[in-house]
Amino acid sequence: MKKIIITVVLLAMFGYAVFDLAKDEENPISKINTKEIMKDKENNATTGKGNPADGVVGLEVGNVAPDFQLQTLAGETVKLSDYKGQRVMLNFWATWCPPCRAEMPDMEKFYQKKGVAILAVNLTETEATMQDIHDFVDEFGVTFPILLDKKIEVATTYQIGPIPTSYMIDSDGIIRYKTLGALNYEMMVAEFEKMK
Repeated sequence: MKKIIITVVLLAMFGYAVFDLAKDEENPISKINTKEIMKDKENNATTGKGNPADGVVGLEVGNVAPDFQLQTLAGETVKLSDYKGQRVMLNFWATWCPPCRAEMPDMEKFYQKKGVAILAVNLTETEATMQDIHDFVDEFGVTFPILLDKKIEVATTYQIGPIPTSYMIDSDGIIRYKTLGALNYEMMVAEFEKMK
């Protein structure tokens, strides 16, 4: 009887391990995240990006924010590194996301009153149509750059899960604040004023 129970338990554990492995193989985002993380670590080790003088490229507070290049809704090409010397709010969002909709008027107010550089990265692959993005921008009177992450590459690099997610990046390109969820105007200003 004991042998039967042990055999059943071992078979169940083996079956679960196979199922879990197969599930991970089917999830392209988990593969991309792992590949991107390993690629970043290799680049930091081989190109000197991670040396102490420049800071370590990463996603934690105190790390240099990973650079990226995207096209804006207006058709311009923008790189995060173009904003070196300025304080930047990097925000990941989508039109269908209720907290993103709630935060957008405060972001526009923050942009208008504080003159901060805002890069609002839209998770374009998750949108039903491009027109939804244009309608959203018109509805909320957004005047800061909307960047289109058409293949979710930048969101993958930044390991975005819940949206909105925001990073406050100082004038040296260092992440000084990171939050999951919507920010209000007062929170944006408080974090902005802590940065140089």
